[in-house]
Amino acid sequence: NMNFLSGIWWSLPLVLVWATPPVTSSWWYMGAVGSSRVMCDNVPGLVSRQRQLCRRHPEAMLSIGRGVAAWTAECQHQFRRHRWDCNALERGQRLLGRVLLRSSRESAFVHAISSAGVVFAITRACSQGELKSCSCDPKKKGPAKDSKGLFDWGGCSDNIDYGVRFARAFVDAKERRGKDARALMNLHNNRAGRKAVKRFLKQECKCHGVSGSCTLRTCWLAMADFRKTGDYLWKKYNGAIQVVMNQDGTGFTVANKRFKKPTKNDLVYFESSPDYCIRDRDVGSLGTAGRVCNHTSRGMDSCEVMCCGRGYDTARVSRMTKCECKFHWCCAVRCQDCLEVVDIHTCKAPRSAGWISRT
Repeated sequence: NMNFLSGIWWSLPLVLVWATPPVTSSWWYMGAVGSSRVMCDNVPGLVSRQRQLCRRHPEAMLSIGRGVAAWTAECQHQFRRHRWDCNALERGQRLLGRVLLRSSRESAFVHAISSAGVVFAITRACSQGELKSCSCDPKKKGPAKDSKGLFDWGGCSDNIDYGVRFARAFVDAKERRGKDARALMNLHNNRAGRKAVKRFLKQECKCHGVSGSCTLRTCWLAMADFRKTGDYLWKKYNGAIQVVMNQDGTGFTVANKRFKKPTKNDLVYFESSPDYCIRDRDVGSLGTAGRVCNHTSRGMDSCEVMCCGRGYDTARVSRMTKCECKFHWCCAVRCQDCLEVVDIHTCKAPRSAGWISRT
């Protein structure tokens, strides 16, 4: 099983933090299936700091496996209407790794969302008592005050600071060994991802008193749903800033002087993205042949944009849908099953539908 899955799991973006192609690793496979015997010393490509963390916190690696599932699903959701749809992992195995070799917007987003996924997973594991090294936020104890008045910290506040520290130590370890431009870019986008999770930490409270009056309040801090982080980073992806290294090699400057200097919350990239129209191994593109498009849209999912001007095929299909839904007191919604005939539009393949490779 290890040999079978190694070619799939190595291409996860977090693996790029410690491995460069064509290193193969069963690391995320072990995390995903919940193996309790993580063979840290036998996983190729880990830097010494990561091996130390692995040996010290093997249970955390299982949580990271869940974080991988969370961020890949979120990446696919955010890119579902785009030519590059973040599905290379499932449909092309090593192709996602090819995408990340480029210093593009897509690479910037994936590094940010994957770093955020580790923060989210580790923090959640702390709150659920799954890790020996952390628990609820120990600083959230005793009386406090906010705009609504006095309250007491109670419950289990998410230990976001621990999640951020662990993610920074583990995810950034490989990049910190290098001083080149790409390492600085990855470190910047990793940090932006971590900050995005912390941005949506929210205070929740429970009222105590006669008839639920808030004479006394008990409050705790909780992470928002991961979708909020994904939506926020998606906006940052659309506003990502192209940069170049400054002369002393210690940071970035904007490639176009008309744009603002990137903040710590912004995503940065060096090179323009390919158009992802055709199948191209070198850039990790599956092409858009066969992708469903929206012929009434004027956005990125329109047939004109999605199909890159090649045109589209239309097929009439029948499907069951819920219809004539009615609310019944109290409290149910009941629907009927209706047969619906719809037209599905899919992008035509280019005349030469095979793989393009420049190597």
